[in-house]
Amino acid sequence: MAAARRGRLLGKAGAPLFLRGCRSSHSGTGVSLKREYEAIVIGAGHNGLVAAAYLQKGGLKTAVLERRHLVGGAAVTEEIIPGFRFSRASYLLSLLRPQIYSELELKKHGLRVLLRDPYSFTPLLEDGQGGKAPHSLLLGNNMAETQSQIAQFSVRDAQAFPKYEAFMSRLVSAIDPLLDTCPVDMAVLSQGSLLQRLRALRGVQILFRAGFALGKQLPQYYQVLTAPISKILDLWFESEPLKATLATDAVIGAMAGPHTPGSGYVLLHHVMGELEGRQGAWGYVTGGMGELSQALARAATALGAEIFTEKTVAQILLSSDGKVRGVGLQDGTEVKSRLVLSNASPQLTFLELTPKEQLPLEFVQRLSQFDTRSPVTKINVAVDRLPSFLAAPNTSDGCPLPHHQCSIHLNCEDMDTLHQAFEDVSQGRPSSRPVIELCIPSALDPTLAPPGCHVVSLFTQYTPYTLAGGRQWNDQERDAYADRVFDCIEAYAPGFKASVIGRDVLTPPDLERIFGLPGGNIFHGAMSLDQLYFARPVPSYSSYRSPVQGLYLCGSGAHPGGGVMGAVGRNAARTALEDFKKL
Repeated sequence: MAAARRGRLLGKAGAPLFLRGCRSSHSGTGVSLKREYEAIVIGAGHNGLVAAAYLQKGGLKTAVLERRHLVGGAAVTEEIIPGFRFSRASYLLSLLRPQIYSELELKKHGLRVLLRDPYSFTPLLEDGQGGKAPHSLLLGNNMAETQSQIAQFSVRDAQAFPKYEAFMSRLVSAIDPLLDTCPVDMAVLSQGSLLQRLRALRGVQILFRAGFALGKQLPQYYQVLTAPISKILDLWFESEPLKATLATDAVIGAMAGPHTPGSGYVLLHHVMGELEGRQGAWGYVTGGMGELSQALARAATALGAEIFTEKTVAQILLSSDGKVRGVGLQDGTEVKSRLVLSNASPQLTFLELTPKEQLPLEFVQRLSQFDTRSPVTKINVAVDRLPSFLAAPNTSDGCPLPHHQCSIHLNCEDMDTLHQAFEDVSQGRPSSRPVIELCIPSALDPTLAPPGCHVVSLFTQYTPYTLAGGRQWNDQERDAYADRVFDCIEAYAPGFKASVIGRDVLTPPDLERIFGLPGGNIFHGAMSLDQLYFARPVPSYSSYRSPVQGLYLCGSGAHPGGGVMGAVGRNAARTALEDFKKL
């Protein structure tokens, strides 16, 4: 039966084999799009939904217009293979700001999160020399057990690990307040009104407090933000499997290798979240990531916001004096509004939707240079059994074991393997031995797959947007890369390929086309130091405002950046509400 299903369902890579999505408005039966609102949000990604909820909560009649047939942006659950529900793009939750949980009452609106403990599993291939090297590294919340695992490779590293965790935790605590505030506007500090300067000074105070909180270790923390992650980890540890496992959080989603300067910040970005009060924890959303978006949509509509799917915004409309007056849809409909918040990427918002003649030339030039390169190919796989790893074989009953709930790191034996994977993409070719983060959310949430079956998420890198010689991705190239990834998994978990029922392969161009991620970049733009805080997306326009009065960015291309965090949506809505009072 499984073999027959496999033959039937392996269709064209990169295209959904089956889709089920709610096509009705979230606003309620019979609600139709009005011709005028006080605020319009372009895009129902998680940040757009957060922004809409806060705008409506602040008293503005708000509409959300979404291009696709379902809400969520990259945080969606889709049944692309019958009976299997996938978190098709983003697949883990941690970074969502705790204020959003409480202020929007997301638990009341159905959000349920499954914490993972242990959280990281790195199986190792045999050393090929007949030695008795350890077969895996398992990291969890029990520090004593984690240290015991690390001690297989290095007693010194086991002793250093709690100190490393405390060191990073202190940096996270210092930076955390910056995530929920508008970046300091240096132009306002020098040229603004007295009231504007006083407000900007509050931001400066938060910056100073962050620095003071780090005390005499500030130079070491500065190094974390600017140095290659390899240099940082070499200062702390000596064992390659531990360093390579930790380094994956510094390169995931980034067109960067372990030796790339500034890669340390990306690691910090991935450890600054929390779930259920546990700092740095990551978990699965019950029902898939789309259930987070559904909870946000329910929160927004409960407050009175209206959300419409299959409404593609084709243009941001401006008045004769250059102010926002609404949006024009692809079908020719015009909807008036004094505020427009765009959850789309900065490039789409300003270089395609906004009349460029209304924008400063320098602003357009800088946006054109905004780095959106992405190394990611996401592969969603339906399997008829749990993967059984040589390093930790399944039990006879086939039930999930603790490591099955983890982020499973493959091809992470050492830093050189990560570096070589990055070197391949630098030459315009997919990695010959890709870095793979394998997750099996159905190990904790059996509702995602039929009994005995599972959904597998493969977050892989490195793959270029355009192949060597200017070639574009096609079905043959997608299949060849996916087969290479499956061959790698097979080496760690024999029988994996035979268990595959169907797959969905999303290269960087596919991620861009389907989800609107520029260049396939999950962050809407590189999280490099030259594109953060003051400079995200460009200098002098990091406060969510734009050169056009009434037009704001509320997506991941603004501060504090990508990940399912919601901070951008919340911050942008608060900024827009403050400005609206002055209109």
